[in-house]
Amino acid sequence: MGLLSRKATCNSHGQDSSYFLGWQEYEKNPYNEVNNPNGIIQMGLAENQLCLDLLEPWLMKNPDALGLKRDGISIFKELALFQDYNGFPAFKRALVDFMGEIRGNKVSFDPNHVVLTAGATSANETLMFCLADQGDAFLLPTPYYPGFDRDLRWRTGVEIVPIHCTSSNGFKVTLPAIEQAYRQAQKRKLRVKGVLITNPSNPLGTTMARDELDLLINFIEDKQIHLISDEIYSGTVFTSPSFVSVMEVLKDRNLDQTQVWERVHIVYSLSKDLGLPGFRVGAIYSNDPVVVSAAIKMSSFGLVSSQTQYLLSAMLFDKKFTKEYMSENHKRLQKQQKDLVSGLEKAGIRCLDSNAGLFCWVDMRHLLKSNTFEAEMELWQKIVYRVKINISPGSSCHCIEPGWFRVCFANMSESTLKLAIQRLKSFVSSIAVKSQSHQELKSLRRKARNNWVSRLSLQSFYDREQDTTTKVSFSYRPHFMSLSNIAATLDAAA
Repeated sequence: MGLLSRKATCNSHGQDSSYFLGWQEYEKNPYNEVNNPNGIIQMGLAENQLCLDLLEPWLMKNPDALGLKRDGISIFKELALFQDYNGFPAFKRALVDFMGEIRGNKVSFDPNHVVLTAGATSANETLMFCLADQGDAFLLPTPYYPGFDRDLRWRTGVEIVPIHCTSSNGFKVTLPAIEQAYRQAQKRKLRVKGVLITNPSNPLGTTMARDELDLLINFIEDKQIHLISDEIYSGTVFTSPSFVSVMEVLKDRNLDQTQVWERVHIVYSLSKDLGLPGFRVGAIYSNDPVVVSAAIKMSSFGLVSSQTQYLLSAMLFDKKFTKEYMSENHKRLQKQQKDLVSGLEKAGIRCLDSNAGLFCWVDMRHLLKSNTFEAEMELWQKIVYRVKINISPGSSCHCIEPGWFRVCFANMSESTLKLAIQRLKSFVSSIAVKSQSHQELKSLRRKARNNWVSRLSLQSFYDREQDTTTKVSFSYRPHFMSLSNIAATLDAAA
């Protein structure tokens, strides 16, 4: 072991989190409608597979994009040779146009401020390297995406300090919670370099209100720190309230000519909105030229391939297609989410009201044996191993209230979702039956005990009144005598 680095041998990757352990159990026994109908259903993976059937026909109609041709002539050699770190100008223009469309064109983006990365994971880590040093800290509202423990901390050495949010207000960010986290960081002698949020939220599936964004901007302005807004789910908002980007708030407040303008950065990706996580397309958007320059240099460790950029630039420039795709995507997401919520409600399980994302934040606190994280893990293990469904415990998202779970719905067919709901219904019903039987047994024991006490009291009273030498022959040994034996003894003495 001494021949390896501390990084190679440390256990700070986060792979031992229940979030990742659930994936591992799924991979051992994956559900398949035909080949493995009793396998584990994966509801711990936030993938958007609902509209892949719309992407494939586009590829068939646009063979040049897939065949690496331009006007029918091969450009294979051009794409196969090395490209610089800046990325294809055409793709960056197409990407920022798409980002603007998702935001209702209320804000525009400059392609020169874009840094392409191999997915949002790389984008977030690159920003950590640009904005903070080892031992510095970023504040994150809880619950947050479990992968951030890996993405933000593992290689950078940056610390995460949680901003604890609660169900009392729908897990919204408040000023007291932010200030408490800031004080906690100071107590630990950590230098706070910024705040990172996901908007829409992963795992809540909610969009941040404008007053929350105002609050965060005011805070980072006062503390002279950064704000990173991870907006990779911005195109998944399927119902009101509509999505408000932090850039829109900055524009509305005329902060585009101030220092805070350069301290707000956006992370984006095509993994969720277009359902293309395997293409590894992410981006950093920053108004700070120094950050952009540094991030471009770092992007050499995780570039987006030339072939991918060429293909997606053609797709994103097809405005008719992207408009129709996003519209249908919203409809399918809304229906799938509604089916999950209504199905769980019939099982007595409620969800946090949500309007975006590929998941629901599900409240199973009433199913816990006790209000502890140990009870949450016990319930999670039953759901994974007995119910055969993988979901993500709230503790893996650093939620401070036991009993919440993230349940994904967009990575499966309608029939698989129905099966998952039915499995959960059956499980909850079995818990209810056991609970009822337990309560009935407790009631019977209580009645028998009360009957014993009443009989004993009456016997004692009778003995005193009659001044008789007849006594109840009974030795109280609750650890060894059953209720039936107690009752029989009392009957014999009466």
